This record gives sequence, structure tokens and C-alpha cells, in this order.
Amino acid sequence: MKKESIRNLALSGLMGALVLLLTYWPHIPVGNGYVHMGDTFIYLAAVLLPLPYGLAVATAGAALADCLSGFALWAPATIVIKGLTVLLFTSKSDKLLCLRNQLAPIGAGVLCAGGYYLYEAVLYGNYIAPLTSIPGNLIQSLVSGVVFYIMAMALKKRKSI
Repeated sequence: MKKESIRNLALSGLMGALVLLLTYWPHIPVGNGYVHMGDTFIYLAAVLLPLPYGLAVATAGAALADCLSGFALWAPATIVIKGLTVLLFTSKSDKLLCLRNQLAPIGAGVLCAGGYYLYEAVLYGNYIAPLTSIPGNLIQSLVSGVVFYIMAMALKKRKSI
């Protein structure tokens, strides 16, 4: 096995565990879901790891957290939403905060709020009540995005990982 593959597997395991732990705890219940810090590490995995690894980190870590938190009903939506979130970022730039990665958390917030709204609306057959979950999802994405920016600036270059 190549050194790079071993590095990617190890970093994926570590980041997947961080996504799971920081999504599971601490989480603040809001509406039918909860606000957490796990998305920060989804964003970091998306910029530090090649695409297949970033997808595995995001989907497995977040879906497992849903299942362990008593929100298993949301795991299918989480897999799709967090997988699509990873696609907004790039790991192909030498800079963690290239323009695409600077803008991606904004798209991730829209995707998160819109995706969970749509899933809940279809799930329950009500398109009005799920509107209450949008502010919590936007707050979660905003906080995760700010922490992502801070961590990416601290790391400065991808080579420091």
C-alpha cells in the first residue's frame, strides 16, 4: 500500500471519528433536529482528502451520529446532504482557502437548510411546519463555516497536515 493511501486512510478514520463525536456531542436540540459542530470537520475532510475519502468521512460520520442520537429517520437525508456538501469543496488546490473553499460553506448552509426542509416536508407531507427547522440549520452551518475558516487559516497550507 502506498504511503499516501495509508495517510488518507488514517486521516479519514480520525476525521470520521471527529465528525461522529462532534455531531453526537455536544448537540443542541432545535426543532426536529439539532445544532452541532460536526460539519466543521466535514468541510475540513473535503479540503484535506481526495474526494472518495471526504465522501466516506462525511456520510459515515454524520449518519452514524444521527443513528446514535436517536435520529435514525434522518440518516438517509444526512447521507445525501453531507455527500453533496463535500462536492462543493475541492481538495485539488494547494491552498485550503482557495476561492471555491471560501464560498463552499455558504452553499453548504443553503444545501443543509434546504435539503433537510425538503426531506422533512416530504416525510411528513407538510410544507409549512418544516420551515421552523431552517433557522437552526442555517445557524449550525454558519457556526461550522466560521470555525472551518479559523481552522483552515491556522493550518495555512495543505502541506502542514
